[in-house]
Amino acid sequence: MELQIIPTDLLVTFKIQTDEHALSAAFEALVDAELSTSGFSFYTSVASVYSSKIEGEEIQLDSYIKYKRFGIRFQPGYTHRVDDLYDTYQYAQSAPFDRTTLVDAHKLSARHILPTSWIRILKSSYCK
Repeated sequence: MELQIIPTDLLVTFKIQTDEHALSAAFEALVDAELSTSGFSFYTSVASVYSSKIEGEEIQLDSYIKYKRFGIRFQPGYTHRVDDLYDTYQYAQSAPFDRTTLVDAHKLSARHILPTSWIRILKSSYCK
């Protein structure tokens, strides 16, 4: 199967068929799962684990939830990359979308992937 780009003219039809106010109201009505607490978001954990799986991490969702929600410890390094994504997602939800936020989010997500020297190089190329 070959990758295909969705034509942008479909956006006009989508906007005509979509009630923006109803969509905004539905989005604002979203709540986190009952399992979530003030320091733990179930849905952010799910996103973090499955995003990290795309990158080849072997962590399981139930293990990460036990670690994040209940403080159960695993082998050193088992959760580092998922923690980085979790922190990045939390940060991105509260920060304005701009160049600085993009650089900071990239640094957070790459903490345990790239050496610090590479993060500095990437930061300088983003900020040009």
